[in-house]
Formats: sequence, C-alpha cells, structure tokens
Amino acid sequence: MTEPLKVALIAGEASGDQLGFKLMRALKTAAGREIVFIGVGGERMEAEGLRSVFPISDIAVMGILPVIARLPTVLRRIRDAAAAVVEARPDVLVVIDSPDFTHRVARRVRKALPGLPIVDYVSPSVWAWRPGRARAMRAYTDHVLALLPFEPAAHERLGGPACSYVGHPLIERLDELRPNAEEKARRESAPPILLVLPGSRRSEIARLMGPFGGAVARIAQARAGAVEFVIPAVAHLESEIRSAVASWPVAPRIVTGEDAKLAAFRTARAALAASGTVTLELALAQVPMVVAYRVSKLEEQLKHLITVSSIVLPNLILGENAIPELLQNDCVPEKLAEAVLPLLEHTPARVAQSTALQKLDTAMATDREPSTKAAEIVLSMLGRFRADSTPPRRGMSP
Repeated sequence: MTEPLKVALIAGEASGDQLGFKLMRALKTAAGREIVFIGVGGERMEAEGLRSVFPISDIAVMGILPVIARLPTVLRRIRDAAAAVVEARPDVLVVIDSPDFTHRVARRVRKALPGLPIVDYVSPSVWAWRPGRARAMRAYTDHVLALLPFEPAAHERLGGPACSYVGHPLIERLDELRPNAEEKARRESAPPILLVLPGSRRSEIARLMGPFGGAVARIAQARAGAVEFVIPAVAHLESEIRSAVASWPVAPRIVTGEDAKLAAFRTARAALAASGTVTLELALAQVPMVVAYRVSKLEEQLKHLITVSSIVLPNLILGENAIPELLQNDCVPEKLAEAVLPLLEHTPARVAQSTALQKLDTAMATDREPSTKAAEIVLSMLGRFRADSTPPRRGMSP
C-alpha cells in the first residue's frame, strides 16, 4: 500500500487560513493518494483535516506595538510549530503568509531538516521594503508562490528564491464582485452609493473614522445630501464602528457579512477606503476609489524604508498611480472629500480611473485557478532535496 503523503502547513492569520484550506482541497484532488496534514491553521483548515498544533488566534497579531505586547507568546509558538513539523517529518512544508511568524518557523525547520522542501505561499513585500529579505529567503525557502504578477520579476531582480505567479484568490471570485444588469443600473442611478471602508483592524478604525467622518460630512454638504453612504463592517468591529458614526452628521447604512459586502460593492458608484487588500477587491469590482491611510508616529519613522511609488495594490499591478492615495498628513477631511467628489459623476477623473481598472483582468490572468496551480507546484517539490544535504528519513531524530 502506498504510504500517505504528509504535508505540513503553517498559517499565521485568517487570510492564511483561507488560502490554506483551498490549497488543501486542491492537493487532495491533484495528489492521487491519501494526504495527512499537520501544522498550524484556523477553522477552515481544520475543517479540511488539519489538526492545528495550537489555536491560530495565539499568533494572529498585526502591527509593531501589538506584536511587542504578545512577543513571549509568539516566540513560544514559533518554537512549538517548528518542533511539531520536525517531529512529524513531512514530505514538504508550506508556510502561508505572515512572514514574521512563518519564516521563523521555516528557518528552524530548515536547520533541523535541511533536506525538507519548503514552499512559501504569498511573497513578503520585498519589492516594497527591506529588499534584502529576498536573498536571505534562499537559505530556507525553495519556491515562492506569488499572488501578484510582478513578484517573480522582483525576486529575480533581488536575488530571491525561485518564484512563480499562481494568481490571486480574488480572481476566482469575479462573478461575485461584478454587477449584473440590475445592479449595474443601480450603480448608475441616483442617489449614488459611496462605500466607506475604514479598515478591518481596531487601530485602523481608531485612526481613520475621524477623518472619514469629516469627509462624509463635506461630501453630503457639497451634494445637498444626495449620496447614500454604506459601510461594510467586519463583524468583530461593528460595535466600534456604530459608536464612531453616532457623532457623524450623516448616518451611513452599516452592513455586515461577506454577502452584504459584495452586494454593496456591486452597486457602489465609488469608495473611500483604507489601504489594504480591499482596494484590490474594489478594483476588480470596477469601483473607482480614493485610498487613505494613517499609521502611528512610531511606524511613520519607517517610511524611509519604503521603496515603491504607491502603497495601493492595483496601482502596483497596473504600473501606474491610477488610484489617488492620501496618507498621514494628507489624510484629512477636506482633501479626502475633494478627491472623492469627482468620482461620483461622469468626470475625466472617473473615466480615467475606470479605464485603468479595466486592465486588471488581463494583468492578473492565469491559465488555472490559483489554488490548483499552487498545489501542482507544491507536489512538484516532492523529492527535490537540497544538493548539499541528506534527505530526511522518518523515525530518525534531526
């Protein structure tokens, strides 16, 4: 009987759990044999058969200050995750996003099991800051699965590991993002719907709800109230958002849940959004937008390390700053409102951005679904041991 394939997966937050469970499904389809999954993941990965070494919530922290506060726990969980992989002696290790956590696990595993193939699913932003990470990754990463089409060239330029563009999971959801005829008619009718998206983290809500609320007030005044404001809120922050909008002069409609969010995207005329993956969702939904962001004073000191001309993902994919971004001191009500208002009408600014967004489908196209392509590359790594090491043998101590 053929021995089951053993795959280790290490995810560090909810977005990694989403990628991980789809990869697990694709691996089951493509492998043609039983697979045993071990590692760290969330509810979706566990539902696919992964028994997580510890709850993913132990390490799902973002930002400098929150990470510092949880540092002892995070460091302990890095050791726990690496030890579990070494003890299991899998056929391949896939680390998924969250590089501050998963790469530390990968380095420990590489030291203990130098022959184990290691795949990194989601490239860290080496093209944006700390480019030296790309070359450093070669010591513990054999292949990078990139979500963005420009990342393989970036790794090649920076001396990073082999890198393949597998596609962003959002391109599998275009039918959910694009309006049908009825929704398109609502998008073009009055009053226009303006989405307000202040982020999915408490720190973002705290910093952006004030200036966003001020911008909403100015937009409503400029258009004599003829705008419908909608906030798609993540469930765990709904109470904070409702509390913040209580002082706004115009009451937005707050919707929760993925289905309600996507329905709002399909009917929206324009959006005011925090920087993040949501900008790519909006762009693929072909919703013109203004992007804004604020970080803490401590994080602002790191801005000189940023090496790209934009922090907006669609701009980077398109190779042009088609979407305006207002950061830090520019993230103020008057500037936000001034940038958003032209997008609510058929103006040159709206036409130019809409035209640019239509290029994204071609720029992000793949020949297979991202999870399928990712699974094929992971399986191709089996048996590929580093030339300078001995393949691991189960039952032997590292």
